[in-house]
Amino acid sequence: MKSPLLPLAMNSNRREFLQFMGRSVGAIALLSQMPACATGIRSRADLPLTAIVPSSEDALTLSPGLKYKVLLTWNQKLNQKGERFGYNNDFIAFVPLDSKGSEAILWVNHEYHDPITVGGWRPGQPRTLKQINKERKSVGGSLVHVKKTENGWSLVQNSKYNRRLDGFTKIPLISEEPIRGTRAAVGTLGNCAGGVTPWGTILTAEENYFNFVGDVEFKDGKREQVPGDTYLTWENFVKLPPEHYGWVVEVEPKSGKAKKLTALGRFSHECATTVLARDGRTVVYSADDADQEHLYKFISDKPGSLEKGELFVANLEQGRWLPLNWHSDNRLKSAFKSPTEMLVRTREAAKIVGATPLNRPEDVEIDPKTGDIFISLTNSKIKNDAFGSILRISENKSDYLSLDFSLATFVAGGPETGFACPDNLVFDKKGNLWMTTDMSGSVMHKPPFSEFKNNGLFFIALEGPSAGIPIQVASAPWGAELTGPCFSSDGRTLFLSVQHPGEKNPDLDNPRSHWPDGGNSQPRPSVVAISGPALDQLIQS
Repeated sequence: MKSPLLPLAMNSNRREFLQFMGRSVGAIALLSQMPACATGIRSRADLPLTAIVPSSEDALTLSPGLKYKVLLTWNQKLNQKGERFGYNNDFIAFVPLDSKGSEAILWVNHEYHDPITVGGWRPGQPRTLKQINKERKSVGGSLVHVKKTENGWSLVQNSKYNRRLDGFTKIPLISEEPIRGTRAAVGTLGNCAGGVTPWGTILTAEENYFNFVGDVEFKDGKREQVPGDTYLTWENFVKLPPEHYGWVVEVEPKSGKAKKLTALGRFSHECATTVLARDGRTVVYSADDADQEHLYKFISDKPGSLEKGELFVANLEQGRWLPLNWHSDNRLKSAFKSPTEMLVRTREAAKIVGATPLNRPEDVEIDPKTGDIFISLTNSKIKNDAFGSILRISENKSDYLSLDFSLATFVAGGPETGFACPDNLVFDKKGNLWMTTDMSGSVMHKPPFSEFKNNGLFFIALEGPSAGIPIQVASAPWGAELTGPCFSSDGRTLFLSVQHPGEKNPDLDNPRSHWPDGGNSQPRPSVVAISGPALDQLIQS
């Protein structure tokens, strides 16, 4: 069956674009002023942000009128217990502590470690348990108390809220039955993106867990262990059941209390984005970040809880959410012994019911004005899609409980649009879309990615004369990826993770990046706070 995806190229009619977005704007009268495509766009009179030229410099380069401050950095001391900020920070969540939002708790994911930098391992030498334990301490997530002062946002030293969850933290598994003989997992790891619930808890998504602990396959009913990434794996030192990872973890920001929500399924969760349905229940959208994997929707059984509910997977050809209901689907009953086993093997269940394979589905965000759902598709080697795209889904009658939807491609990556490999998304207070890119270190600066240079941060207005035109507003340091964009309550600060500068540094004595300190220093993944008159003007306009 022919896919219903409807590409909207950058030279599409602008009236059609605005109607497609469901926006009612006065900009329709100004359509004649719009450029045919984004090639060569550097600035627009209707925007305070000026596009920068792609860069290959070892620096965090920002659009004029923006500045940054390094707020948190790897190995920074957080509290008197000696806990330190972890490695390779990713998703950021902002939870205000006061009505003005001038104090807040930030949750920051720590996706993975670098054995050379974190543990001091040297290639060709055996790794030690001491090194592994350092690595386990560097992953998971950080809860950090921050406060806005005259000098910008700063860490509140030794706050009672500052704490770590890492590869040693014991976390309950909320499931109908024990998983591998227990109801608790040791640690959270591979934490990529996430979300915030309507009641203010954090959702952190465990993505590429198999790199650390391996995975399992089931052949003829027999469980077989699959080795993890030899560069990152801990399997030779500690035996952690792979079934305990690949979940969405809910964290209480003030106490650090956590639980793994197995009802949302087990796979490489990129994110867990929530929205309230009309009846008060919570709906969670989550994407499986692997080539030819799927998009999921979870509907909770009752308001204020994600412990129980029903999981669905998307069939794009039908425009339909397919239930993963073990009790009512004989195909699933034949394949799995129980609902819990089905959730452990969610990817298999999705394929059994007929889910659509996607081109590395990553972040999911919801348009605050239209309620539409935006999904990043980073790329696909299998489908020969090098540059990726952003997909837009509209639930039937704008009802998040609906099992029917329509969809289209919002914008595709490539030389015309000026970006490649979209990853994290966030909407600002005005409903503009911000996007980071994720070209891997193995392809960056090489054809067909040469002209994009380093990874970047992009801004896309969804209203006004410049609606739909991506403009680059930040360039990452050498080898780095910009991740986890998150706004403060007033929208005047953008928190952003700078992850893996100088990625896979082969030599501690000759690092590929020296960001953020410069000179001959070692690179350090860090969280920055971006502000400035350009952002103020954008929010106030």
